[in-house]
Formats: sequence, C-alpha cells, structure tokens
Amino acid sequence: MSEHHVHIDANPKRVDLQLRDVWRYRDFVWSYTRTHFAKKYKQTILGPLWLLVNPMINALMNLFVFGMIAGIGTSGIPKLLFYIAGQGIWAFFASIVGACAFTFAANAHLYGKVWFPRLCIPVSYIMTSAAEFLIQMVPFLLCAVYYALTGTYVIRWSGLLLMLLLLPWLGALGLGVGILVSSMTTKYRDLGLLVGLVIRFWMYATPVVYPLSEVRYSFLQKWIRLNPVTAVVELFRHFLFGVGEVSPGMIGYSLVLTVLILAAGIFSFNRIERSFMDTV
Repeated sequence: MSEHHVHIDANPKRVDLQLRDVWRYRDFVWSYTRTHFAKKYKQTILGPLWLLVNPMINALMNLFVFGMIAGIGTSGIPKLLFYIAGQGIWAFFASIVGACAFTFAANAHLYGKVWFPRLCIPVSYIMTSAAEFLIQMVPFLLCAVYYALTGTYVIRWSGLLLMLLLLPWLGALGLGVGILVSSMTTKYRDLGLLVGLVIRFWMYATPVVYPLSEVRYSFLQKWIRLNPVTAVVELFRHFLFGVGEVSPGMIGYSLVLTVLILAAGIFSFNRIERSFMDTV
C-alpha cells in the first residue's frame, strides 16, 4: 500500500502545469474522456458517424464555394483532399478551444462536489478532440487511397506519422487559448457568445480553405503568417502533400507564442480556480 499526501498551500504557484497531479488522476481523465465522448453523441441518429459525415459535407461545401465559385487554387492538390485535410486539422483545434472556453461554467456542478486537479477536464477535452480527429481522417484516407489507385495523385504516406507530431503542439495552443477564455467567461458570461464568432473568423484568418501561396496581397500574407496556427497548418500540408509555405522562422515564432499563451492560460486558470465557485 502506498501513501498519498495532499498538501494544501495558501499561496500556490502562479504557473503550475500540475502534470504530476494530472498523471496521478489519469484514470479519472480517461474515464471523463469516454463519458464526454459518449455524451456528445448520445440520443443522436448517427452517433459517432457524424464524425465521418461532417468532414465530407464541409469539404463539399468548401469545394463548391471556394473551389468552384471563387476559383481559389489548391497548389496542385486534389481539391477534395485539400479541403478534407484542412477541415480536419482545424476542427481539432477549434473543438479544443470551444470546449475549454466553458470549462468552469460547464463543470461547476462537478468542481463544487469533489476535489481533483482542475486541469484534468481540459486535458480530457484534448484527448476527446484527438480521438475525433483520427476518426475524421478516415474519409481523407479513403480519398487518398482512391486517388492513389487511379494514379491521379499520391500523398506522402510517411507524412501520416509525422502529422501526429503536430497534435500535441496544436493541442497545447488550443488548451492555452481555451482556458484563457474560460477564465474570463466565468465572470463575464456574455463573452461566451463571442467564442463561436471568433473561432469562425479565426478560421478564415488561417490558410484552411486556401493555401498561403494564394494570398496575393503581401501585407495580408504577413498578417496571416503572424497567426500561430498558420505554421501548423502549412507544416501539416507539407508532411502530407509536400507543399506549403513554412519556414523555420514561422515554426519558431509559433512555438514560442504557443508556450507564452499556454503559460498565460495556466496563470489565469490557477488564479480563477480558487474562487470561481463564488461567481459561477
């Protein structure tokens, strides 16, 4: 039998990742992840199959609007593959931000009854989004196999493994943004109404439905490069398709900004968690 000691400190560290506590409660994280995943698709007609249907519907809509009407190029990539891949990686990021943004408000009933590392729930959101991303990549793989068998286009199959390296990076960025927003929506509920709008605007400021090379205005391209998600999306395409305007400077900038946003989010999270039950 091992002994566990809980040390309650009146002045906890401002920036504490709580990784040791989260790892100790890993069974709770896994259990909550399964519960959250099942709850999302409970009492639905298709259930988790929506994860396969939604990417195809969104890809077809983007193909019609941006590919056919707007005539935006895809750097030589088949348009259906281009849109499915971009929609998949963005959905992973957006789902983390959207879920983490309401961590305190959505789980106040649980936080108020039992103690556990509060960061466990945002971590479980990342795991849920990662599972959904892997399922959403099934239509992409089917399309990639079809194009390969017909000799139309062949992706970089080795890039599928390298692609997985981007998930922790993008997950950390989404976690930082999400818990930073959650610290504000706890007190100011009306800010939660803007989350969906900001995420949608952010998507169009990210080369998701268009490649960065298709942005013709230099000043606009510079602003898009300042978006920390841009480097991840372009690197994602580089791994899978061998195209993408990404440089070591963009990667370094995005990584540094990710660390800063994550630190700021955890700082606010640790400060709010001590008194959020008084305001929720």
